[in-house]
Amino acid sequence: MASTLDFIEVHGVKIPFIFEEDKRLPIVSMQVVFTHSGSIDEGKTFGLARLSAKMLNEGSLKKGAVGFADALDARAIQLSAHAGNETFVIELGSLKEEFDTGLSLLNEQLREPNFTLKALEKVKTMALSEIARKEADFDTVASDELKAVLFEGTPMSVPNIGTVQSIKAIKLSDIEKFKHDHLVLSNALIVMGGDISLIEAKAKAQMLLSILETGKVGKERHYNPRQTPKESILKRPQTEQAYLYFGAPFSMAEGDPEFYKARVAMFILGSSGFGSRLMEEIRVKRGLAYSAYSRLSVAKTATYFSGYLQTKLESQDEAKKTVIEVIDTFVRDGVTQSELDQARKFLLGSEPLRVETLSQRLGRTFSEYYSGKPLGSSVQELEMIRNLTLDEVNDFIKRHAEITNLSYAIVTK
Repeated sequence: MASTLDFIEVHGVKIPFIFEEDKRLPIVSMQVVFTHSGSIDEGKTFGLARLSAKMLNEGSLKKGAVGFADALDARAIQLSAHAGNETFVIELGSLKEEFDTGLSLLNEQLREPNFTLKALEKVKTMALSEIARKEADFDTVASDELKAVLFEGTPMSVPNIGTVQSIKAIKLSDIEKFKHDHLVLSNALIVMGGDISLIEAKAKAQMLLSILETGKVGKERHYNPRQTPKESILKRPQTEQAYLYFGAPFSMAEGDPEFYKARVAMFILGSSGFGSRLMEEIRVKRGLAYSAYSRLSVAKTATYFSGYLQTKLESQDEAKKTVIEVIDTFVRDGVTQSELDQARKFLLGSEPLRVETLSQRLGRTFSEYYSGKPLGSSVQELEMIRNLTLDEVNDFIKRHAEITNLSYAIVTK
């Protein structure tokens, strides 16, 4: 079984349609994805995309929040909206026999959402409470501060939940305008699968999308992280540990043909957990932290390298110094044959676990399409990992010395 890419046409707009038929369970799921509709597309009204998703989850004007939720629960239908950095997604899932009811409720929700002052005050109160809770979570505080350092002066520097000031200032008209401008056919993409035929799935998707306006295609946005190191230290008297978050630029665009090399290199450096360079040096050899991780984020919006660890307050400087040493050595000397063999063995061996469910396979096909790669490129990537030589991966690492330009966000006492 494999997911496929097709297209449907609604009001003259050609809409990508990712689909896989799977009759093993009598269920159907659908995602309506709106590109160019995430937090980086909300302008200076920080938190608007996410708050708009929360408002959509308040049901319809006809049934209200409680009545709408009861209608979903009565048929065991899952329906929710959420917004990320780049996309706004509506997910619908149910038993095959209840899918038409789910579509009917989603249709009602999109045509007449429960955009009322009462609903707005409710979701704003919940958002403000979440912001307050996150202020007491020092991992989140340090993570958000690292983004602020790396992407200073851009929408990427502000958490997609928004700020206290921005949430309080959002009006009902802002929510309505966001929906009107972004939830349109020109931004739409459908991901659908389950116990349903392709012909039937296309017809249902076309019927649902026919209620949307054509709209305008969103603008592609990309933000480069800071190139020169900077450190930000936040003092929190309540903390009993130091939270070190670090990040650096990484010269790679989404869809880069060398991504498979980055995947192997980053696995060895810090994304594999136990056995990684960072974990080995920081936890096993020096006992400075319970865990230490790093990862590479490659997206349309931005590409950057980042990592984190927690350590004792008195070990803060030593931990920071060790991170610098580990990454410098990694770039200078590369990896060993043993490390490459272990990484290759894990990445190839764990592949079946990444495509065992319908949602995983649909998600992979979506990712390939969204990043501009040909369908099936993930399988080709595995073959390239299988044939990757030590010289090739070490040459790649040496060409990315920019990851040594580390910026820090530290929460300490």
